[in-house]
Amino acid sequence: MHDKAVRRRRAVLVVLVAASLILLTAYYGESSDGRLHSVQRTALGVLGPIQEGASRVFKPVRDLFGWFGDTIDAKDQRDKAIEERDAYRAQVVKMQQSLAQADQRGLLNKADAEGMSKYGPVDANVYVRSPSSWYQQVTINKGLDDGIHRGDPVINGAGLVGKVAEATGGSAVVTLITDQSFATTVNAGAGRHPGSVTPAIGAPGDLLYEPVDATANVREDDLIYTAGTIDSRLQSRYPPAVLVGMVSRVDLGEGDLDKRIHVKPAADFLRLDMVQVLTNPNAEDAK
Repeated sequence: MHDKAVRRRRAVLVVLVAASLILLTAYYGESSDGRLHSVQRTALGVLGPIQEGASRVFKPVRDLFGWFGDTIDAKDQRDKAIEERDAYRAQVVKMQQSLAQADQRGLLNKADAEGMSKYGPVDANVYVRSPSSWYQQVTINKGLDDGIHRGDPVINGAGLVGKVAEATGGSAVVTLITDQSFATTVNAGAGRHPGSVTPAIGAPGDLLYEPVDATANVREDDLIYTAGTIDSRLQSRYPPAVLVGMVSRVDLGEGDLDKRIHVKPAADFLRLDMVQVLTNPNAEDAK
C-alpha cells in the first residue's frame, strides 16, 4: 500500500516536470503574440491587483518586523556604547585617582633647618568622614601599630590637615583644622607677620587669622603657614612652614583692631583621600 502511494507521487512528479519542460520550450519557442504569452499577460492582469493589495495588507507586518529588527540592532548598539562608556569612565576614574594620589603624595619635604627631620612620616588613607558639614573629623587606616599617637600633626600635598585626636591599633581619628578646637601659631605673607589661626564660628570651612601686631600689613592672597615652635614656653605640635591657607578677604572695621582676616584652608577636605601623619615630634600634647 505504501509502495503504491510512493510510486503515484513519483509518477505525478515526473508528469509535472515533463509538462513544465514542454511549456517552457513552447513558451520560449513561440512569438510574443503566441497563446502562452497571451495567457501570461492575462494572468498578470488578473493577479497584479491581488498581489498589490496583498503587498499593501502585509506592508505593516513587514514594517513591524523591520522595526523589531532595527530596534534590536539599536539596543545592541546602545548596550555596546554603554559598556564602552562605562569602561572609559572607569579608566578616567582610575586616572583621576592616580593623579590625586600622586598629587597628595607630593608631601612636604623640608630641610633639617626647617625642623622636619625629627618627624617620622606615615602615609595613610582616609576611609571614614564625619557626617557634619565640611567634615570636622576623618578616620585613617593607620594607628598605634604604625607609630601614630594622639596629637601627631597630619598634612597632605596641599598643606596642613589637622592632628590625631585618638589612635587605636590599626586606625586613628584626625581632627581637621576647620574644627572649633583647632588653633595654632602662624606667620603671614612675605613679611612673616606672626599671629594665630582659629576657625570662624558659624562659618564651616572658614578660618580667621589674628595678627600679634594689629597694624601688620596683611593683604588678600597672602599665604598663611605654621610658625612651629618659636620659644620653649610656646611649644607647637606643627612643624614650621607648613601651608595652612591663603587670605581670602579682609573685612575692615572702624579701626585696625576691628579687622577680620579670613583664611581659606589650603587642603580640600571634600576630596581628602590620602594624608601623611608626622609621628614622634619632640613636643607632646601641644597645640
